Amino acid sequence: MSKNATSQNLSEESRAEIDEWVAKYPAEEKQSAVMGALMIAQEANEGSLTTALMDAIAKHLAMEPIAVYEVATFYSMYELQPVGKHKICVCTNVSCMLCGSDEIVSHLEEKLGIKLGETSADKRFTLKEVECLGACGGAPMFQIGKQYYENLTTEKVDTILTELDTTTALKAN
Repeated sequence: MSKNATSQNLSEESRAEIDEWVAKYPAEEKQSAVMGALMIAQEANEGSLTTALMDAIAKHLAMEPIAVYEVATFYSMYELQPVGKHKICVCTNVSCMLCGSDEIVSHLEEKLGIKLGETSADKRFTLKEVECLGACGGAPMFQIGKQYYENLTTEKVDTILTELDTTTALKAN
């Protein structure tokens, strides 16, 4: 667990970050910060949300918990189950599908030994199907973390996966 949050509560640091979002809206509309709050809590909790964290957000934003759950379950960027260290979000919408996203998905499933919606046994990768990520001109594409990778081929996917391991190792040292 990150020092930023536990699966049960928001840390002081997370509450302060959420308050920065709250300040962007009129005082009577602080619930408008819910999407930012969910992202902050998710990042602080190693990539996923818990009911306790969502309840803490609801309390902090003076919202009913169900309203927070509705947002968290509607948008694909929020995770309600633990995810791997690298969450690979593969666009399979029309442009990407027409340009070969099916081949990219098949290659990733074979290479990682998991299917869409699953996390590898070593917790390194989660493979997720998502709708349009707004990079249709670079189809097929996927997102890992905050990074977009476009014009994918199976060879390019292999290079990206190899570089992920290298970059992760470098950051650890």
